[in-house]
Amino acid sequence: MTVKKTMLKKIKKNTVMMWFPYIAPALFIYVFFMAWPLLDSLRLSLYTGSAGTGRHFVGLNNFKNLFTVENYSQRYWGAFGHTVYFFIIHMIVQNCLGIWFATMLTTEKMRGHRFYQTIIFLPVTLAVLVTGYLWKLILNPVWSGPFLKTVHLDFLVKPWLGTEQTALTCIALVSCWQWLGIPTMMFVAALRNIREDLLEAATMDGTSPFQMFWHIKVPLIKPVVGIIAILTFVNNFNAFDVVFAMENVNGAPNYSTDLIGTLFYRVGIAGQHPVGIPDVGLGTAIATITFIVLCMGVIPTLKATQGKD
Repeated sequence: MTVKKTMLKKIKKNTVMMWFPYIAPALFIYVFFMAWPLLDSLRLSLYTGSAGTGRHFVGLNNFKNLFTVENYSQRYWGAFGHTVYFFIIHMIVQNCLGIWFATMLTTEKMRGHRFYQTIIFLPVTLAVLVTGYLWKLILNPVWSGPFLKTVHLDFLVKPWLGTEQTALTCIALVSCWQWLGIPTMMFVAALRNIREDLLEAATMDGTSPFQMFWHIKVPLIKPVVGIIAILTFVNNFNAFDVVFAMENVNGAPNYSTDLIGTLFYRVGIAGQHPVGIPDVGLGTAIATITFIVLCMGVIPTLKATQGKD
């Protein structure tokens, strides 16, 4: 037994040494550009000031200010609530439409599925700034108003992006429209990997299409559902570009479209009005809390959906 264990250790060691030169460049890039900045941001959240003016250790004071100083806490909790709402819309609209479209695209009676897949995925290939600007024009009553009145859709002539009650919803739906192709294609790939004999056996047993979908297909693609939910969660809690393209980094109108990403940019990079001086410590505190929130959501989802069953 001792000889076998020694041999196994040698084999494992040789395997690692054999593959390490190939993964070393990617590992170096990951550590230098991902892991080290993450750890350094955790360190910077305990300091105030900048490299030019000098940093001073303040411990957890940045976190305390973020939750106790009225100006900071009001902006943070507002952005946090908007981000959660932004994420919920994507989970309900984007992912539900994605699995619905994927189910239709994988049915045997569906014709021209490649054409429809291309149409659904096409917005993903466009730049966010381009789609954001185009939708900003479409939702502008000055630009789209005359056409909508011509086709008797006067009720749609509204300042959708200029109203606090509708601005964030419109931006979230535009984001869903652009990125719908990604979950759809992932669901399509997962559904096509389901064994045909299982579906044929269920059909012979008289299973209805809804029962087939809910009790057979969904449990079999549960790992993919979990991955898509995680990607949606992470991407939406880091969302910035779509708000920047359709509104601005101040979360207009009246901070109603302010997300954690735009708040972090204003505080830690650009500096908030009227001072305009970046507070790197407070900004990294926001980033650190976001990282903790992401871990609290991602880890349980992985455990629940990526099991051995």
